[in-house]
Amino acid sequence: MFENRTYRQQHRKKGLVSFDITVKETNLNIQADTNLSRAAIRAVLDCRNTLETYIGLHPDFATAMTPLPIAANGSGLVPEMIPELIRDMLMAAQLAKVGPMAAVAGTMAQYTGHLLLDRTRQVIVENGGDIFVKSDTKTCFTIFAGDSPFSMTCGIEIARQEKPYGICTSSGTLGHSKSYGKADAAMVFSDSCALADAVATSVGNRIRTAKDIQPAIDWGKTIDGIRGIVIIIADKIGVWGEDLKLVRLES
Repeated sequence: MFENRTYRQQHRKKGLVSFDITVKETNLNIQADTNLSRAAIRAVLDCRNTLETYIGLHPDFATAMTPLPIAANGSGLVPEMIPELIRDMLMAAQLAKVGPMAAVAGTMAQYTGHLLLDRTRQVIVENGGDIFVKSDTKTCFTIFAGDSPFSMTCGIEIARQEKPYGICTSSGTLGHSKSYGKADAAMVFSDSCALADAVATSVGNRIRTAKDIQPAIDWGKTIDGIRGIVIIIADKIGVWGEDLKLVRLES
């Protein structure tokens, strides 16, 4: 069962058709030029089949809390023999210093989005707060941060990008994803949705008090491919990234 994700009403983009799909544990909201539900379901099934097959062969991929080597489990596989989806998760985890499943939601959104781009000019795929975007216009993302005064009152605006990108959020106070931190929201912007997801988890893990905001941002800035970070804990916020803008939302 999935909770009623009312926040999805806040990020409808003008001119796009919005639809939801559910495949096993995967529940996505997708916006595209037309309703591509059938194609999206096929894309998710393909992604899940790749992931489930790999986990069946390498069970520690699903349970590791720290990075695994690209040629994991002594399998003798060279990187080129590992499915691209799995390889992206392993590489994102290594950069973020977390287990590979920390990148799973962003990876699922990214691969579904890329497959749909054969059928639509624009697409937004949201997977529980992890979002893959290809848009012809600027996009404003509402920040949902629980009881923080910034929640639903502020947003992150990202100008039109030539290439697809990902913006992913981790929370230590909301949702079901495992976090060792206390951040109400740790949001990361990257060209790679898989990397944004993994780094959001790692950044969120580092937040215990407001004093941790700046050190966590300084750490995240060192990772190649990370373009922006937003961290919220209670009434404190930290923002970094020249390509994102903090904006006040109209009530």
